[in-house]
Formats: sequence, C-alpha cells, structure tokens
Amino acid sequence: MAEQIEYREGLEELADHYRRTLQLLGEDPEREGLQKTPMRVAKAMQFLTQGYTQDANEVLRQALFREDYSQMVIVKDIDFFSLCEHHMLPFYGKAHVAYIPNGYITGLSKIARVVDIFAHRLQVQERLTLQIKQCIQDTLHPLGVMVVVEARHMCMQMRGVEKQNSITTTSEFSGAFNQAKTRQEFMNLLHHQ
Repeated sequence: MAEQIEYREGLEELADHYRRTLQLLGEDPEREGLQKTPMRVAKAMQFLTQGYTQDANEVLRQALFREDYSQMVIVKDIDFFSLCEHHMLPFYGKAHVAYIPNGYITGLSKIARVVDIFAHRLQVQERLTLQIKQCIQDTLHPLGVMVVVEARHMCMQMRGVEKQNSITTTSEFSGAFNQAKTRQEFMNLLHHQ
C-alpha cells in the first residue's frame, strides 16, 4: 500500500495553472470531464516530485548497522518512475545497485527508497544514476558503489523520434568498482537468474 502524501503549499495555485493550461490548449476546463482535472494533475505533480522534500542520506542513516561483511551487496530490479525535466514526460525502468561494505551496511529497503527519492524529482537519467551512487558513497563510505539504470523514455516514444523499443542504460561507479574485474562480477551477478 502506498504511503499517504501530505500535499505541499501551492497546491491551489498549481491547479489554477493547469486550469489555464487547459484553456491554452483549446479546452473548456468547465466541461464535465475536465472540472476536477486541474486539481488531480496538481496533486499528481506534487506526488511525482515529492523527492524534493525528502533527504535520501537521512533515509540511509536511519538504518545504518555495524557489520564486518565485506563482499558485494546487490539490490537489483528496483522499479522506478520519474519525469524527464526536458518535456516533463515519464521515464521508467529498473535500477540495479551494488556496494561493498566498509564496516557498515544499511537496510536493503533503504536502497530502494534512495532510488525512489531521487526518481521523484524532475530528472535526467544520467543525474539520477549519479545521485544514487553519490548518496550511498557519501553516507555508507563503502569500499565501492556501482549503479546501473535501464529506462524507457516517453519523450522518445510519444514524440520526436518516436522510437518505441529503445532502452537507455547509464552507469556510475566508484572505489573497488574502478577495477574491471569487480565491475564484471557485478554485471555477471546482475544477469544471473
């Protein structure tokens, strides 16, 4: 069950902007099917950008545990949805995150929460990938972090080049993952069923 969102200040003003947008598109915002649309869209946009009000580093710190485990920890296939900052259209896919602990681990669900927090902002996939890696690096101080993000972009599918089957892959890594052997181990584990 999704957690309840507390709507931020400016919700009414945002709805007014969407009402005006409907008019500029040639629609009648008083038409039966559109009367509640401006507020629905305003609430949806606040939900889709709630990551601006959340601190990903704090989420990790809340579940930080001392542990001597020093092998790779992988959380893969983390579903996410985000909005492209260029067209405000969705992009969605999976994030795969690995880190090698250096005395501390975090709750596994917290890795998925970090992905969600950064995805719930206006984004580009490259920055999303970097922010996830940097947050884990800065908070856990592991021996290394690697993040791979695979996504489909509606701005490429619905408009512009209209390429329906393209997938964009980005990666970021640090520390022990600078070694090709360690990166390859991650990739092998990532694709192992």
